This record gives sequence, structure tokens and C-alpha cells, in this order.
Amino acid sequence: MATQPKEHIAESLLQRAHSPETADTIFRERVKQRPLLLRPTSPDPAQNARAKRQYERMKKQRAQQKSKKAKPLSAKQKRALNVYEIPKEQQKYAIYEPLHKMWCGYMREVLGLADGKRTHVDAQDAGPFLASADYHGALMEVVRSRCSSRVGLMGIVVKDTKFTFELVTKENVVKTCPKEHTVFRFQVPLEDEAKRPLEFEILGSMFEQRAPDRANKKFRLHLVGDL
Repeated sequence: MATQPKEHIAESLLQRAHSPETADTIFRERVKQRPLLLRPTSPDPAQNARAKRQYERMKKQRAQQKSKKAKPLSAKQKRALNVYEIPKEQQKYAIYEPLHKMWCGYMREVLGLADGKRTHVDAQDAGPFLASADYHGALMEVVRSRCSSRVGLMGIVVKDTKFTFELVTKENVVKTCPKEHTVFRFQVPLEDEAKRPLEFEILGSMFEQRAPDRANKKFRLHLVGDL
């Protein structure tokens, strides 16, 4: 025996509030024929889990590759490790004498004296070359300075910083000499040792840049103040 279909609860409630025709129309349009919105583009849960595992695997591989790549030291780490400090056992004048000989050959090439044909340079020609030269290995002497205790200091340049020259003396001591308000003297021997070496004086205030930065800097003539 077939059972009678039960009346929908929404239909019975609409019949109480509206007329039979209005209730039937509302029930048909708002309940029975109401569109059901689906998401056909929803990802498959299994596929989503697979993509997540692949993403985690790739992320782990990138992290491993990044950890193996060498990172440059920060300025704080360099100070903590004393990267730029010369060890006490290496503060010996004899260690840097071969460096000074190499520097003399380098300066002869810079000034165009390496072939032996040229034995003289003037200030106007040599100025730009001296300004852009590297002075690591130069035998410097302080000839004038506002600090009288620095006058007469002589040594081989072991560090050319922005504001100082660090010299290792014959007493095996590293001295830091500021460039500001200081005149330095150095000599460039010629290939013919019988001839008198060339002698230059530079104003340290004009060299207050790092050696690589001076190569592209244009120097202008300035009046030298009283030291």
C-alpha cells in the first residue's frame, strides 16, 4: 500500500501566511526551483594534498641550498673576528720589505719609468698618477704634521684606509698615522741604482679616500694650509 507523501514544512507555513495560490507560487519559485550553486572547480582533496607535499619538499630543498651558500661577513662580524687586524707575530718590518720592492716596480710602471727611457717626471704629469696609485708597500715618512710627535715617523704602509696610513716601522711596531693635516714623503728608485731616486711629497688630506675610490676621483689644486 502506497504511503501519502508528506507535505513540506515550508509549504504548510506559507499556507498559513498567504493565500493558497500565493503560497503555491512562492513555494515553487523560492523552494522547489531555487538553484543550487555548486563549485565544480573545487580541487580534489587528494590532489591538494599532493601539491602541498610537493611545495613542502621544494621549500626544504631551497632552504638547504641557501644554507650551503657562503654569506659575506657583516661589519660587526669582521670587527669581532679582527679580520683587519695584523697579528702580533706578523708585525715585522722584514716581512714587508719584499712588498716594498714590488711596490717600487709598480710605481715605475705607473709613472712610465719601467722602460728606462724616462728618468724625470714633473708634478703636473705625475699628479694624476700619484693620486690614483695604491700605496700598500710604500716606504712613507712624515715630514710635516700639526702633531709634532708624528714628524719623523717612517715605515712601510701595510694598510691604506680612508683616513689613515698604518706603517710598520723598523722597530717592528705598527703605527697608525692620520692623513689629515699631514705631509708624507716617499721615494721611487730608478732601475739604474746609480741614479738618484725620485722623491715625492703628498698632502694626506687630499688622499682621504680608499685606494679603489681614488682611481675615479678628479683632484684639483688647493692651497695648502700652514702645518
